[in-house]
Order: sequence, then structure tokens, then C-alpha cells
Amino acid sequence: MSTIKKTIAATVLFAAAAVSAPQDAYSQSIPKGVKNVVLVHGAFADGSSWSKVIPGLTAAGLNVIAVQNPLISLEDDVAATKRAIALMDGPVLLVGHSYGGVVITEAGNDPKVAGLVYVAALIPNDGQSVMDIVQPYPAAPGSAEFKPDAEGFISLSSKGIHQHFAQDLPEAERQVIFATQTPWASKATVTKISTAAWKSKPSWAIIGTEDHMVTPDLARAEAKMIKAKTTELKSSHVPMVSMPKKVTEIILGAAREL
Repeated sequence: MSTIKKTIAATVLFAAAAVSAPQDAYSQSIPKGVKNVVLVHGAFADGSSWSKVIPGLTAAGLNVIAVQNPLISLEDDVAATKRAIALMDGPVLLVGHSYGGVVITEAGNDPKVAGLVYVAALIPNDGQSVMDIVQPYPAAPGSAEFKPDAEGFISLSSKGIHQHFAQDLPEAERQVIFATQTPWASKATVTKISTAAWKSKPSWAIIGTEDHMVTPDLARAEAKMIKAKTTELKSSHVPMVSMPKKVTEIILGAAREL
């Protein structure tokens, strides 16, 4: 990158942090550890699902990219995530929410990835798909609100968003999540990953005790399987939206440890 481009990028990043970051909460910068974070959203969402977390991370001196996964196939989502990883200069902490946990488990095999943070996430083992992960467990309440269309994509009903996906958010925020959701390709639920990156990378897990999409029993079993450093929050399926300060602190802690 040229000196001019670096200067422009630094100016934009500083301005964004100065305007929106909670400086009092995250004034202590990262003295060591990983400086780059790639955030991966889950099904029905987009990169803006991390909008309450990004300011705290950038205020602490981290470089952050929120991936915009197309949700048209697992392969395309992994490719989009790997493109974001490639843009980072140095080791990366990879963070995935919900189905994004499947994406980072595959994309995390990239040699630049130093660690993985799973947020209310689905976590596959070698050769597993979303369906393989959830099959041994009782169906999550929110799964009853999946609405497939004729083109092979799934959306969440209004009831699913308001009662099972983001029930701890104010109604206005829930309405925005419903209105802006991105349909998820059903074929992504049966596509298997190759090798699970958590087998060779340190991992952290955040579990929502009020999660109706990735149930606490499943989430705890996953965290145990990957030997993650685990934090439980009294949150819905979207703790990065309902409890962003807590999620930000966990990500910062992971970055400092790497």
C-alpha cells in the first residue's frame, strides 16, 4: 500500500473511532498480542450486526473488518472471509457468530489466523455440516420459525426474530433486524467443512443462556469439545447487539492473549 493510501486509511479510521467509539470504556490500547480482528456474521444477518462492537475494538487500537458474507453457499462465505483475512497485515483473530462459527472453523485454517472466538455459534468437527451439528440435540425453538422459499433460501418469521432471535432487544431494534435480514441458502446447512481449525488454534466461546437458536446445552457441549475459554452471558442469540460491551471485552481479552 502506498504512503498516500496508508495516510488516508489511517485518517478515516481515526475519524470513525473519534466520532463513535466509547473512549472511556476502551481507552487502554492493546500493548501486545494480535492487532487484527475479522468479524463474521451469521445467517439472516450482515456485517452491521457487529456495529456496536466495532467502535470499542478500534478505540483499543485494533484493525477491524466485518465480512459481508453473501449467504448463498458455505464455500462463498468462506471465500469472502478469507478475502478479508488477506487484507490484514499480520496475524488475525477470527470471530464468528451463529452460522459464522461454521464459516470460521473452515476459514480459520488460513495460516494468518492466530485464534478463534465463537459467539453464540455453531461449531463443527471435521467433516460436519450445520445439520450434523444440531441433529443430536432437541430442535431449537427458533428453528420452528424458519421460512423456506421456492428458490432454496430460508428467512426467519417476524415471530422468530421477536421471540427467539433477538428477544432481549428493544422492539424498534427487533423490527430493523427483521426488515433487513438476509435470506440464507438452505444448501449451506448441509455442506460439510473439511478440517476444523479449532483443533490447531486457541479458541474462546460466548454462550447466551437465553439463546433460542443455538441452545445452551448445544453451546456448552461445543465449548467443551473445542476446549474453549468460555463465558456465559444472560443474552439472546445476539449478545454482540444486546450486550456489546461484554462481547467487546472478551474479544479484546482474546487478542491480548495471542
